[in-house]
Amino acid sequence: MATVIRLKRGGRKKKPYYRIVVQDSRNRTRGREVEILGVYHPAARPAPVSEVNAVRALEWLRQGAQPSDTVRAIFSKLGVMKHFGDGTTPETETAQAVGAVVEDKGYTPPAPVVDEPKPAPAAAEAEVPEATEAAEEAPAADAAPEEAAPEEAASEEQAAE
Repeated sequence: MATVIRLKRGGRKKKPYYRIVVQDSRNRTRGREVEILGVYHPAARPAPVSEVNAVRALEWLRQGAQPSDTVRAIFSKLGVMKHFGDGTTPETETAQAVGAVVEDKGYTPPAPVVDEPKPAPAAAEAEVPEATEAAEEAPAADAAPEEAAPEEAASEEQAAE
């Protein structure tokens, strides 16, 4: 069955109230719904209200239900579309937004555990600088014979001619 997630209008004149429903896409807008996922009340006072069962909405989206443009915008504000894109599930079952301020309902991974480095003993610190000084001197000594080798090769070529 081809399903669509759309708004179903209720309320009275100039006081709209919408239910977010899952319907068969072949039915008319005011037809029978398969499931009610939430509500969208744009005329609520003091601020508009959106409430959706995010877990059920994600299940329908994963089964292939197509949201209408307005429902997609509502789901985006509530963080449902972010969960759908990431393939995660929300921590709470219902997502709710009141007014223009909407919390970021995206997936937050746990913070990584950071181990503090242990201080090294004083004796080990004294040996480390000596080893680094010897390592610094060794490349300089190795570089001199390499530079001499091309000069010797050049002088051998001149002698051969």
